Amino acid sequence: MSATTLGISEIFHSIQGEGSYAGWPCAFIRLAGCGHGCAGCDTGYAEEKGITLEREEIIQKALTFQPPCIEITGGEPLLQPAVYPLMTQLCDLDQKVLLETGGFISVEKVDTRVHKIIDLKPPSSGVAEQNHPDNIRLALAAEPPHRHTFEFKIVIAGKEDYEWATSLLQKHQLTDSFTVMMGVAFGKLDPAELAEWMLRDRLRARLQLQLHKYLWEPSRRGV
Repeated sequence: MSATTLGISEIFHSIQGEGSYAGWPCAFIRLAGCGHGCAGCDTGYAEEKGITLEREEIIQKALTFQPPCIEITGGEPLLQPAVYPLMTQLCDLDQKVLLETGGFISVEKVDTRVHKIIDLKPPSSGVAEQNHPDNIRLALAAEPPHRHTFEFKIVIAGKEDYEWATSLLQKHQLTDSFTVMMGVAFGKLDPAELAEWMLRDRLRARLQLQLHKYLWEPSRRGV
């Protein structure tokens, strides 16, 4: 790849299914490549090479949808150095830019205007030890209004994950300052069970469902 090209898995228009922007129409730019091997990954096809596109072409395709927001996702989008100027250029065009990252790479170089959705990997992912500590540190160190551009996401597959998550949230007091979205690994845990745990513990996090998996067939691409 050159400094102006990126490997793209797909670019599509859909309803944002997760996070604090759930329900909004959104243009998605899914970058190709990851390699971290999370158990239960639901976008394994993004591991494939994809196609190479120039940054300007990517932006043009995304803007065609006239979306309220544009999400950069993957795979793991931060693996490609050209993603940083892509996000900055979209911000310069007055777009609301969301980044969904697996949390393996520090977001320190991400434009401060980008809304960063950081996935904290629990034990069931098999890669919890790869959570990059910088991302929580950077969030806690951020001053308003930049502090509000961080949110955290945790996908829960069972009781062990939930206990790990609540311990982490308490240790760093993340729910005091940030939106924390907690959802279930689709088909692994009943959302009602997670809801009961959260209510019992008075957890100040938001339960999320993957809306796109309820609107469309769960394995469908491009949604």
